[in-house]
Amino acid sequence: MPRFEYPCPGCRTRTNLHDAGCDFDGVRWTDIEAAYVDVLSRLSRTELSEAALREAIDDWGGLHAAALSRLRGDQRVDGGDDGPLELLTAAEYKERVTHPTMEPLKTIYEQGSVHGAHDNAVFALVAFYEMVGLSWAETREQMLTWLDESGTWARGGFEEGSPEELVDSKRHVYERGYGWKQAGREAKAVIDRRLG
Repeated sequence: MPRFEYPCPGCRTRTNLHDAGCDFDGVRWTDIEAAYVDVLSRLSRTELSEAALREAIDDWGGLHAAALSRLRGDQRVDGGDDGPLELLTAAEYKERVTHPTMEPLKTIYEQGSVHGAHDNAVFALVAFYEMVGLSWAETREQMLTWLDESGTWARGGFEEGSPEELVDSKRHVYERGYGWKQAGREAKAVIDRRLG
């Protein structure tokens, strides 16, 4: 099941080393976690409007607003804009994030990879699935499904002898928590040129 590790609501780091210019650099990590806990603990009991959530948290501030924004942006919380906010179950969240909707991952996922983009495409998807909290077993399963259903493996151009060998060769990307953005942009550029 997907896990959750309280990322910085500004730059997504899970450590005290923030991106340059992050608004939350210097904020105590316990304060970041507390803001998430305040939001998540209320939404885990019931759906609330954003106004009701703000009212339910005594010391609502910018950190709480940023945590809620991150939870919504990361698709952990659904709703808002005059409707109730709903905390997705782990199963609902997993189903939602296995099909990336933001570029460049959307193109990679929907179009599949092409020769010249394979390394970056697989790297980007593995890194994304790690970031959104899928376990290695879930990531591996999702990658094997994607390689088959997108036609990526059938296009050829891989050094590895099987899809399983290919995915297993990227386990270090998962374990080290590499980012996906640069590899994703590079893969999308090649895919767009070849399939666009």
